[in-house]
Amino acid sequence: MSDATWTADVVVVGAGFAGLSAARELSRLGHDVLVLEGRDRVGGRSYTGHIAGIPVDMGGTFVGPTQDAVLKLAADLGITTVPTYHDGANLIRWRGAVRSYSGTIPRLSLSGLLDLARVRWQFERIARTVPLGEPWTARRAAALDGQSLGQWLRSVRAGATTRDLLAIMARVTWGCEPDDVSMLHAARYVRAAGGLDRMLDVENGAQQDRFAAGTQSIANAAAADLGDRVVLQAAVRRIEHDGGCVTVVSEKGSAEAKFVIVAVPPEHWSRIEFSPALPAEHGQLPIHWPQGRLSKAYVAYPTPFWRAKGFSGESLSDQGPVFITFDVSPDPGGPGILLGFVDSRSFDALPAGQRRERALECFAALFGDEALTPIDYVDHRWGAEEFAPGGPTAAVPPGTWTRFGPLLRRPVGPIHWAGTETADEWTGFLDGAVRSGQRAAGEVAVRLQGVPQSH
Repeated sequence: MSDATWTADVVVVGAGFAGLSAARELSRLGHDVLVLEGRDRVGGRSYTGHIAGIPVDMGGTFVGPTQDAVLKLAADLGITTVPTYHDGANLIRWRGAVRSYSGTIPRLSLSGLLDLARVRWQFERIARTVPLGEPWTARRAAALDGQSLGQWLRSVRAGATTRDLLAIMARVTWGCEPDDVSMLHAARYVRAAGGLDRMLDVENGAQQDRFAAGTQSIANAAAADLGDRVVLQAAVRRIEHDGGCVTVVSEKGSAEAKFVIVAVPPEHWSRIEFSPALPAEHGQLPIHWPQGRLSKAYVAYPTPFWRAKGFSGESLSDQGPVFITFDVSPDPGGPGILLGFVDSRSFDALPAGQRRERALECFAALFGDEALTPIDYVDHRWGAEEFAPGGPTAAVPPGTWTRFGPLLRRPVGPIHWAGTETADEWTGFLDGAVRSGQRAAGEVAVRLQGVPQSH
């Protein structure tokens, strides 16, 4: 451990989109900020790798209408978007057969469609009643939080097709099964995204666009603006506060500040020792706000061959480990790149060669044998990360929001909380992360107005 020492008005723990947004906002207001990040890179759950020489996002990828906070941040930093390719027919691998469809909802059977429409209507009716800022005050909050999404689906007699389609939604949204996530959390989350259509669609939805240079380019540019006030490989191990001063102890040294913003997923608050200890309920919150588990796989081909067959590259599958795909090819002439969201349970523990083999089998089952011979392959297992493992966001279990929700972003002395899980709009998305950082920065800025300029 290094013995470097710093002083700042505010220390931000975590250089993801939440932490960097908080630091940018405080800097803009004239405050001295220090950002401490455990990884050797910035971006948090945004991480851009490469396949066939093309940047691809191993974490947060897409952006869409009404995600104004992250779009403004990107625009301010000169990072541009490109549309997600979606021309042609989508594919679904279902009950042993592959068929094509158009739009977001597969036409599996008339009875299945009617059942899905009925259940969606009931779900969205509930979601509209959940106050985003205080979901624990919702009508029937205790009943909704007392059951899982899966239990709710069974209670409304959702058919097998509806349950299985919504299981795919749960895997890609929270990295968990419907039985693992609170119905109150699911309803609030969907409302925070503007409804199921907005959350799930490509055109006019959350998958409409992506950043050609990768989402991490936004974090890199934001960190570059902050310069040496961002310190990497500085995992924070302890936060002490006494009176008017906070001491933040990291693997690179210690910082003294007036306030600290902890901008890491709630589950990982427990990786930090607090002195004095957090209040009992705050201390238990990380156990009850666990990260989901989701992995990603990319395959590259000389050209996007599926387009010549009239396919969009979008697909769903009821067999894993790859269960959703998108076309993220940079150019019609190639290379052709497919992104697959992967069920980590049957994937992450496999050796690298077997992971590749299993993923290619899934792509080939959907798009044909050409998919078995890529020019490149790469995958990323978020559950294997050293810092904040898991993703894409928290899979909040039943009984959690009504007990711990009021504490999620309540300051403890000089300690404030940020992170996409604490956002009221686009919770769980990059946009929610940016909004949460700006919100926490605003809270701290108000308090700084009443604090003497030296500690």
